[in-house]
Formats: sequence, structure tokens, C-alpha cells
Amino acid sequence: MKKRLIYILIATGLLASSCDALSDFGDMNDNPNATTNPAASALLTNVLAGFGGYTSTGQYAPALYSQYLSETQYTDASLYALAQPAFTGYYSGHLTDLVDYKKRTEGSVNASAVATILQQYIFGYVTDLWGDVPYSEALQQVVPKYDTQEEIYKGILAKLTEAEGQLSPAAGGVPGDIIFNGDVAKWKKFANSIRMIYSLQLSKRYPGASEYAATEFKAALADSDGSIATNEDNFVINYPGGNFKNPWRNTYDGRKDYAESKTMTDIMASLADNRQNAFGGANDDFNAANALLTSNKGFPYGLRRANAEAFATANTDFARVLRGDFRTETSPLVVMSAGQVLLARAEAAKRGWTSDVLANVYRTGIELSFKQWGQTAAATYFTQNGVVLAGDDSDLTKIALQRYIAHYPDGRMGWNIWRKSGVPTLVPAPDAVAGSTIPRRYQYSPNEYTTNESVNEAVARLEGGDKMSSRIWWDK
Repeated sequence: MKKRLIYILIATGLLASSCDALSDFGDMNDNPNATTNPAASALLTNVLAGFGGYTSTGQYAPALYSQYLSETQYTDASLYALAQPAFTGYYSGHLTDLVDYKKRTEGSVNASAVATILQQYIFGYVTDLWGDVPYSEALQQVVPKYDTQEEIYKGILAKLTEAEGQLSPAAGGVPGDIIFNGDVAKWKKFANSIRMIYSLQLSKRYPGASEYAATEFKAALADSDGSIATNEDNFVINYPGGNFKNPWRNTYDGRKDYAESKTMTDIMASLADNRQNAFGGANDDFNAANALLTSNKGFPYGLRRANAEAFATANTDFARVLRGDFRTETSPLVVMSAGQVLLARAEAAKRGWTSDVLANVYRTGIELSFKQWGQTAAATYFTQNGVVLAGDDSDLTKIALQRYIAHYPDGRMGWNIWRKSGVPTLVPAPDAVAGSTIPRRYQYSPNEYTTNESVNEAVARLEGGDKMSSRIWWDK
């Protein structure tokens, strides 16, 4: 019982410490036509306000492994030092908050459906980092069993489908919804978009056009409620500042431990891709005079600490992650965008899964990604060899690279795309721990071995055992 008690105390502590601070954020989008419960509103708002962590600073390691980022001082993660973080915080935090939210909004179909959608997104995040984790018994049993990743993914897709179908304009409000203000049409599009992106992640396991992944992808795409197809429908967190800051602001609040990697700036330079104007900023100054400064000086990846510090000292204008005006306290943060979804559709079309016109969804996806960052793609961008589709197998490589760029700086997705496709070609850290290579998963926390015997079954299913180099199920 000790483990479950700790989970409860953590979750309760998070809620108690944040409810008062939510007053300037949680009331922003109350639906005047809905019956709201302030405690319930605070629960959902707290989860949504923290959702940016899943695509930014919640876990830096995936962004380091995918070489979106470089470490500038403490370089252990870039050198593939052992990563054994615990996943229990996700269960005791947001996942538990969403269970409580469902209880406090009992009778509201839409509130319950939105909570389910968010839970499935989080479960997908956790399983992508560790592999097999608790799912079917999670939040129900004191010591839940570990489900296989296959079971988890199939459960996620089934739950998303069910929740999307339950959402209805006539089914009540969504107290605390600071993203879509209770607009169920947009929540439906978000749910279908997750279904597509998560289905596509299984293409190594189910490559065929009539197999499970394609079937799930096509069902989401064909849903009459649609998916995210314009930037107006993007899942965006608009931070008010103060107690709720854009998490990238905190990264540079008196420190500069992370930078845009030279791997990334080299890719952008090779394509003359002006999204780099937004991807990297030259300094830590957020005032109006300097907010628009852009840096193309990527930080070399995988250096020993002394070498990294020497580079940082000699190159003070190295590219921080995002231009300054994209990482102020109140800068919006995009969790899922139309460009990302359209490029996923492009890959599915190239695989023969759908009847989408490949050239159209591919170009539109790129254009929408540029616009998301306040840029415009020149006509010549689409004619260069690294971008133009050739009608052969190289198209999958080009689409994967565009997906990798479009998800920057979301480390989980960058790592997912690289693990699934091998794109871009990444060279392991030059100063990495001897014999190590780019990690493909997190190892389980030592605490799991002392509290949950089911971890041993999960380890037995890993070819190579509980190592960072072992491949999770979909990473065939």
C-alpha cells in the first residue's frame, strides 16, 4: 500500500498547490452555458496547463537522443549515461487528476470523453519512452500489471475511437477547458489526429495497406468529424504568464544548459529552410529589441563537458532552442499542428494506405508547418532534391525528414520518427560512453524492481533485456 499511498499524496499535493494559482488561467474559457464545478475546472486546467511538458521540457532526453538539442555544460544525457527515470509521476499526477476530473463531472459525457482523450495521449507518451508499462490496471490496482506495448497501443486507439464518438454538442460542457473552450468539434479533430499519428507509429509492425495500422489510420481519416487540417484547429496552449509560463521560458531563466543542435541547424541549412528563423535564437534576452534575433550557429552534439563549455565560451551567440519571442512567459506552445497531421497523411498515402493525393497533402503539410512558425515556403523550396518527391522509395525518406522538422522541438516525436524510419541519419555522440550507441528506450527505474514484480515479465519480453539499446515492440 505504501506505493499507492505515495502516488495519492503526490497527486493531492500537486492539486492543492496549484488550485489557487489557477484563478488567472482556469476562468479564461468558462462556458457560460455549462454548469461548472470550480474544483473540477481546476483539475482539467491544471492538466492542460502542464500539457506543454509532453512536447517540450518535461523530458529533455528524447530531444537529445533525436539530436534536436545539444547540452552545453552537463553533457551526461548526450553521452548516453544511464537513464532510469521513474514513470510513476505520470500516473500519480495528470492521469490521476483526470480520473478525479471524471468523478467530479459525473454525468457530463463531454467532460469524460475529453479526459479519456488526454489520458490516452499520456499513455502513448509513456509507452513510447519505456515500452511495456502498466495500462489496463493502471490507476485501479495497488500494483498494476505491465501490459505489452501492443496491448497498450491497441487499447489507446480503441479508447480514442470510443471517446471521439461520445463527444456531442448536446452532451454538456467541458469545465476547465482552456484549449478549445468546450468546442467538441475541435476535440473530435484532435482525437482523430492522435489516432492517425499513433496508428502510423505502428507501420514497422503492420506495414500493409490492409493490416491493423492502416485500417485504424483510414478509419480516423474517414471519420466525418474530421481531423486537424488548418492551423486554426491546432492544439495550442496560450500561457498567461506568472504562475503559468511557457516551459521553454523556464529553460533559459538564468541558465542556458540546452541549445539547438548543429545536427538540426545543418539540416535546415542544407534545405535553405527558413523555419530556422524561428527554431533558434541567439541570446537569452526577451525584450522587444532583441526578441527577433535568430541564430544559425548550432551547438555541436555529444561533446564532453570541457569541450562543450569551451565551445559555449567561444560562441556566446549559439542557437538557443527557439527564437526569443517563441519562449517568453506568454508565448503560445503548439502540442499538435495541422502541418504535423498532414505530413502523417502524406506518409500514409505513400504507403498506399489511403486515397489522399500524395503531392497535395505533402506540400500542404509543409506549407502549414512554415505558417505555424510565421514563415513562408518559397516555391524553390519544393523543387530541390532533398524535398521534391521522385515517385520512388526515396519519397518515404523525404516525408520522414519533413515530419522530423515539423515536430521540432517535440523530442518524443523526433525520437519516434527517427526510431521508426532511421531519418535523419544520426551519428552517435563522438564522446559517448565507450561501446554505447543512440538509446532506443529508457530503462526501468530501480524502484520498479522492488515494488512491482510484473516488471520482470516486461523485461523478459525485451530482446536484450532492460537496456537503453533494446528495442520496444513497435521499433521492430
